[in-house]
Amino acid sequence: MAFKIYTKTGDKGNTSLIGGTKVPKSHLRIEAYGTIDELNSYIGLCRDLISDETGRTVLQEVQDRLFTVGAALACDPVKEPKMRIPDLKDTDIQYLEKEIDRMTEALPPMKHFILPGGHATISQLHIARCVCRRAERCCVRLELEGQEVEPIILQYINRLSDYLFVLARYAGQLLQAPEIPWKPRV
Repeated sequence: MAFKIYTKTGDKGNTSLIGGTKVPKSHLRIEAYGTIDELNSYIGLCRDLISDETGRTVLQEVQDRLFTVGAALACDPVKEPKMRIPDLKDTDIQYLEKEIDRMTEALPPMKHFILPGGHATISQLHIARCVCRRAERCCVRLELEGQEVEPIILQYINRLSDYLFVLARYAGQLLQAPEIPWKPRV
């Protein structure tokens, strides 16, 4: 018989962390890895939209790392998981930094704040950046509430939002879409 997607165990608003601990679906740990999952899905959409092959490759790597982040956040911090969970590495952060630097070299210097938009692909990348920032805030809140979050997760998510910002600018340049400067009303 095929694997059934529904288990009915969550019908009363609870779920289990990796390790077996039952928590309400409103638990901050669930919110954190759920937001990572949302980010991963959004990055999949962005990967489908951009034409730059290097960017597509990087975003697929990012999606893999976000599964790693989600698995780490889904673990009960006091119980040792029975399955092996992959780790993030410093090289994952360095990879994003290298890509940020590569794209930045091809971009004109920023002389003003820019508004998200100019092309649907740029807008989607900015939305992904915002979801990334929300995921980061969830992880920080989890840490502040005494729940364990590996420091490298916070570093990776922070760097990822920077990468998405630069990717949005870079995609705009490839699309020949002019940046929209923010002109504050004073």
